[in-house]
Amino acid sequence: MITKPFVCVLLGLCALATSAAAAAAAAAEPACVSVRGGWVRLPPGAMPMAAGYATIRNDCRSAVVVVGAGSKAFGDVSLHETTRVDGISRMREVTRLPIAPGATVDLKPGGLHLMLMQPEVPLKEGATLPLRLSLEDGRKVDATLQVRKAVH
Repeated sequence: MITKPFVCVLLGLCALATSAAAAAAAAAEPACVSVRGGWVRLPPGAMPMAAGYATIRNDCRSAVVVVGAGSKAFGDVSLHETTRVDGISRMREVTRLPIAPGATVDLKPGGLHLMLMQPEVPLKEGATLPLRLSLEDGRKVDATLQVRKAVH
């Protein structure tokens, strides 16, 4: 006879095994997400925020979801999207950015971009700043952003 506590333990072990398998699969592709061409537009004067841009590429066998961003160079980093509705620009935070296998997402002026707030270091043209993206599966993707005066 199978008891209720035994079934609960068995279900718990199955859930743990499934989570471990998912983590192992994610670890098997540690470098399949990349960030290239990262840059930060040098803000005018002592503005307390800047915008960051880059290309994110998913070479994994499955979709990934970017759920966060951070940098030791800024107190607050978040992903935003600018849209134009009836001639008015609107910006909203993006909390989940799914990227299909083999797909590329461009963070660029006038669209998806990083909002970089509360700079911890002076922003100087040519400086290289760290960036870390957090994926939904727990992986981290490290990259750098170069400070520039204008689009190249």
